[in-house]
Amino acid sequence: MNAHRPLTAVYPGSFDPITKGHEDIARRCLRIADQVLVAVAHTATQKKTSLFDVEERVAMNAAVFADEPRISCVSFSGLLVDYCKGVGAHLVIRGLRAVSDFEYEFQMAQMNQELWDDFETVFLTPDVDYSFLSASLVREVARLGGDVSTFVSPLVRDRLDEVFRSQR
Repeated sequence: MNAHRPLTAVYPGSFDPITKGHEDIARRCLRIADQVLVAVAHTATQKKTSLFDVEERVAMNAAVFADEPRISCVSFSGLLVDYCKGVGAHLVIRGLRAVSDFEYEFQMAQMNQELWDDFETVFLTPDVDYSFLSASLVREVARLGGDVSTFVSPLVRDRLDEVFRSQR
């Protein structure tokens, strides 16, 4: 942490929905940053079909982190580096679950560094209990009627149940 100016980290993603793995990474970011912006992207960098719209994801994220005043939940569009410049954040946090995540995340980190040389990416691995967890896997289990309560907060579980109950 910086005594002269607060260090803000941006934790970007689709968070569709936010999982306990995402929560773990965001909360652990506070060990190295004074404030964390959990930033929901309007446009996914990979081909994804969203279950929840951006505003609903931001609202769910904000409810999940309501107990932590140093975590704010926002949305952004466009280039991540432009968003970071605009909010004065030089640090981006990305979670890595497996080696398979590394190649893509490494390329993105290098591209962002090329676009803005004051841009730093820090990779964090989730707690081992969540290392296999992805939002798409949670969505699929919930869609098929499985219990996702150990993978997401109660609020998110209830919202998933509501959405998929109406589709059954």
